[in-house]
Amino acid sequence: MGPITLFDKSFLQSLNVDESVWFDHFFLTNVCPIFYVETLADLSKVVREGRKPEEEVAYIANKFPEMHGSPNAHHTNLCISNLMGHSVPMTTGQIPLSGGRLVKSGGKSGVVYEQSPESEAFSRWHKQQFLEIERLYAHGWREALQTLDLKELASNFRTLGIDGRSCKTLEEAKALAVSIVSGRDKPFDRMKLAILFLHIPRELHREILERWSIVNYPPLIEYAPYVAHVLTIELFFQIALAANLISSERPSNRTDIAYLFYLPFCMAFVSSDKLHRRCAPLFLRHDQQFIWGPELKDDLTKINSLYLSLSEAERERGVMSFAGYPPKEGDFLVSRIWDRHFQNWRGRKHVDISETKIDNSKLVEEINKMKVAPALLPEEVDFDPSSPESVTLQRVVRRKKGSWYQVPKDLKDTDDHK
Repeated sequence: MGPITLFDKSFLQSLNVDESVWFDHFFLTNVCPIFYVETLADLSKVVREGRKPEEEVAYIANKFPEMHGSPNAHHTNLCISNLMGHSVPMTTGQIPLSGGRLVKSGGKSGVVYEQSPESEAFSRWHKQQFLEIERLYAHGWREALQTLDLKELASNFRTLGIDGRSCKTLEEAKALAVSIVSGRDKPFDRMKLAILFLHIPRELHREILERWSIVNYPPLIEYAPYVAHVLTIELFFQIALAANLISSERPSNRTDIAYLFYLPFCMAFVSSDKLHRRCAPLFLRHDQQFIWGPELKDDLTKINSLYLSLSEAERERGVMSFAGYPPKEGDFLVSRIWDRHFQNWRGRKHVDISETKIDNSKLVEEINKMKVAPALLPEEVDFDPSSPESVTLQRVVRRKKGSWYQVPKDLKDTDDHK
């Protein structure tokens, strides 16, 4: 499935359908909530001449990574959980999901994730089927984005002495943000800043402070590392605005910067947005990388051309049958990305599942039992929810997308692939 890769709307929008198939195939994509919101907002946005808003959203939705895309839990919910004393794994090997159902079947524990509402919506949107509530939501988001006064926010920060004289570069803006978040003095002021920026519901404030007091008020960077990450991004953005390092003339910058909230949950971040190109590398760990969208798009075009040279009979077997790994011969960016994140993948032999004689009927039966098992009551959970014996994710996958069969042409129809 490839490296866990966060992507933004600008990148997916730049791809054609065939290229999107290969992006979905060779990467395990982290679909963050900002992408859904941005796409939905286009319903009330003036788009390119000759194309209706509904057509623009359908155009993007048609390229949605339906095979290997996983929706990341919303950063606000993760922050609330973190402030309540729960750990938020910030590793490159895990995408925090929401909505899982804890179950047991045949004595085995499991978590079942139904198709997310967002993924279900994209399945409809590529057919230009929109619910009225989605149109109303899109209109409200677009208005909120347009009325956000970034100039006023930047002015307020200048009154705190943060302006072009205090920070000359984005690196300095980040360092200042880090120092504010990681400082040990005035802990209550720093916690208040986090609660305000994250719009934490007032009814949760008391419980958060009580839980924090139990461990003697450690700094955010120790008590709630993910909250510290998000707050650092927020402060960095406001400082950079005040210092005129990021333009306050483009309200959508506020939305674009929010993609960085989800950097801890990926191996790579691909974007065609110049703001991301300037800012994202500042917040990536040494084991992560930023990928410039136009370069990856060009490489996906090359890969698409390579596989189009196969016979029709070969292509009808589905992409998984002949492209289990990226190309091992030739110079391909996708292959180099795999080199960086996976050791020895080039030495592995591809196994064509369609030709194996393994009887998977028992496995399918177990999965189906897990899928229909009722959710456990809290008092019935006798295992660690973070380490179940099985995880089941339900998806709806189109049999053919663009020029490519994502599953074998002759595979029997089910509710999961059509």
